[in-house]
Amino acid sequence: MLSAFFVPLIIISTGIVAHPLLLFALYITSGFGMAGVGMGVMHDAIHGSYSKNRTVNKYLGYTMNLIGANSSVWRIQHNVLHHTYTNIDEGDDDINAPFFLRFSPHAKRYWIHRFQYLYIWLFYGLSTISWITMKDFVRASRYKKMGFFSKDGEFRRELLKIGGWKLLYYSYALVLPLIMVPLPAWIIIMAFLSMHFVTGICISIVFQTAHVIPDTTFSQPDEEGVIAKDWTVHQLASTSNYAPKSRFLSWLIGGLNFQVEHHLFPNICHVHYRKLSRIVSKTAEEYNVPYLVKKTFLAALSGHVKMLRQLGRA
Repeated sequence: MLSAFFVPLIIISTGIVAHPLLLFALYITSGFGMAGVGMGVMHDAIHGSYSKNRTVNKYLGYTMNLIGANSSVWRIQHNVLHHTYTNIDEGDDDINAPFFLRFSPHAKRYWIHRFQYLYIWLFYGLSTISWITMKDFVRASRYKKMGFFSKDGEFRRELLKIGGWKLLYYSYALVLPLIMVPLPAWIIIMAFLSMHFVTGICISIVFQTAHVIPDTTFSQPDEEGVIAKDWTVHQLASTSNYAPKSRFLSWLIGGLNFQVEHHLFPNICHVHYRKLSRIVSKTAEEYNVPYLVKKTFLAALSGHVKMLRQLGRA
């Protein structure tokens, strides 16, 4: 996946690419590689499950920074907020969205949400463009107010790191091609944006089809902020697997078709999820608790579209 991401960019930066279609093809290939790095490399590494060696996990976690985002901010968003408060409105940052998107039945509904199942794909495609521009800075500021980055000077240092990594990313992913490629700048910029559009679509549909579907629950805390369900049962009820028999898809998306096992055991590498799923499903059946699974990815995607339509109507 790292090769799929970097090799096309290296070819582009040599200056030998002179045809727009080839430029777009290379950038789009890099986009698929970027998605693969996000799902299959940095995801495990930041969870501490890529390797038993913490140093290996630390440095492979920086692959998140190499694709334009930030590992420190994502660790809070994903490891802390998403995994602790899965599908809980205002708690799970993966479903906290701008006003024109609605991922929870407990979020405020506007008239425009009736059409979100049609226009959401555009915003999924734009999601990583938001990530490489302002999203990390905005979330870092919000997380500071929530009590993260609380040590003396930590927040300022983190902002400098975010800015530094983004400058590095832009330098080899966009600035160098602008200098080397003998094509108009607007074509190069459009090809660069196409790379991110592909990545955004891939990552969004892989994660959202595991949580925002009709079968999953969206629990709400009581007046004291307590969720009634046991944490393990909550994870089972708010998460779904899909395409469990597809070894190719599982390899391609870093085992994230086994989201149930990932949420129960985030510190275990995804290569073990298939075998774990047999144990988890039998245990869930034994204790009569939910174990959600769709037979195919298309079934999961169809369920996601159905849920988006439901959320737009009620």
